Amino acid sequence: MLKMRDLHEVPVLFDLMTHPDVFPYVRHKAETSDEFYFLTKKTIEAEENGELISRTILDEYMQPIGTINLFDIQNKHGFLATWIGQPYFGKGYNRPAKDQFFNELFFSHDIEGIFMKVRKTNTRSLKAVLKLPYVSLGNEFYPEVYQDINTNGDIYDLFVITKEQYVSYQQFTAEQIVTTDEEVS
Repeated sequence: MLKMRDLHEVPVLFDLMTHPDVFPYVRHKAETSDEFYFLTKKTIEAEENGELISRTILDEYMQPIGTINLFDIQNKHGFLATWIGQPYFGKGYNRPAKDQFFNELFFSHDIEGIFMKVRKTNTRSLKAVLKLPYVSLGNEFYPEVYQDINTNGDIYDLFVITKEQYVSYQQFTAEQIVTTDEEVS
C-alpha cells in the first residue's frame, strides 16, 4: 500500500535507508536524520509544485518500509526511483507498490512514460525490473535519454514503461482472468 509522504515517517525510513544494502542505491541520500527530515520536507514541497510524485510504501501493518518516486517529470515522462528497506527484501512488496504507483501515474497524473535507469552492476534492481512484463529496454528507443544518463561512461541501462504497454498488459491479464473463471458442468 502507498501513502503520501509526511515527516512522521522520517525516523523509521531513515533507519531503513542507511542500511549498507540499501544506501548505495538511494537517489537522495542523507547522512543524518536531520538531513533526511530536510530532504523529505523538500520532497513534499516539490510534489506540491508538480516537480515530482513521491509515495511511502507501507507493509500490511501500515508501517513505512520504503519509498517510490517519479522524478524529473518533463513532457509527461519521468524517472522512477524505488527503495525498500533490507528486512523487506524478497517479501513481495516491490511489485504491488509499483502496480499501485503506475496506476496512479497513468490514470490520475496523465503520465505517458516512466523511465528507469538501472546501474548495470546492480543485479538486485536488474532482476526486479526484468520481472515486470510491461517494461522495455529503452537504450535504443530513447537514445538521447540514454546518452544523458550515461554522460560519465556506460554505467546505466535505460528501461521504459509506456502507458500503452501498461494498459495493454492490464487488459490482457483481466481478459485471462475472465476466460479462465468459467464454470464447466
